[in-house]
Amino acid sequence: MELRRRPKPALPEGLTRVPRHVALIMDGNGRWAAARGLPRAAGHKAGVESVRETVRACGELGVQALTLYSFSTENWLRPKDEVSELMRLLSWALGRETAELDKNNVRLRASGRLQGLPDAVRKELEASIAKLKDNTGLLLNLALNYGSRAEIVDAVNALLKEGVREVDEEGFSSRLYTAGLPDPDLLIRTSGEMRVSNFLLWQIAYAEIFVTPVLWPDFRREHLLEAFLEYQRRDRRFGRL
Repeated sequence: MELRRRPKPALPEGLTRVPRHVALIMDGNGRWAAARGLPRAAGHKAGVESVRETVRACGELGVQALTLYSFSTENWLRPKDEVSELMRLLSWALGRETAELDKNNVRLRASGRLQGLPDAVRKELEASIAKLKDNTGLLLNLALNYGSRAEIVDAVNALLKEGVREVDEEGFSSRLYTAGLPDPDLLIRTSGEMRVSNFLLWQIAYAEIFVTPVLWPDFRREHLLEAFLEYQRRDRRFGRL
């Protein structure tokens, strides 16, 4: 799925440049819930509003692609009750939010070992992707059952299956789950943690990284703008002088 060119929107005062592709690690749901004496599931559900606002803001600001780290391969190691609640919440959110995404001209795709998701989630995901496929705005990419090391292994195995004996960077990238997307310009992580957590390891080689102490359920448009303002101050030389 290639990105399509769109007219540049008017930007807020002080913001002159936005990243083409934003990757986001949505962290802090459990701590947000614990601070309020609530179960972890409450934090995950509160995070849906942050997703909604972030997607809307990215679309309005002219971002072309947004990749959200929605469920990692390591997340299966969490307690079974929490995993079941996350899957239920994902299915519920897809069913609830697709009409809003459609209204905002958002396209949808998913990256990861999707065959490992529960049938109900996969069917809801496929239905949402199909409904939004003709939109021309922001491309929302959900990283689901995603792990970057697994992605790299799967790409290597795909090449071996094809009988490829030598490959360049472009050829390798074309076998990744994110094939057709530009590499992220900006990686945002919430909750203050200083790690990338097995997320887009190949793709973020030259991404600018912005870490905010804000917990994901509290993340709003103003925090996204803060990240974008910091991004435009960065001198992106890609190894050149």
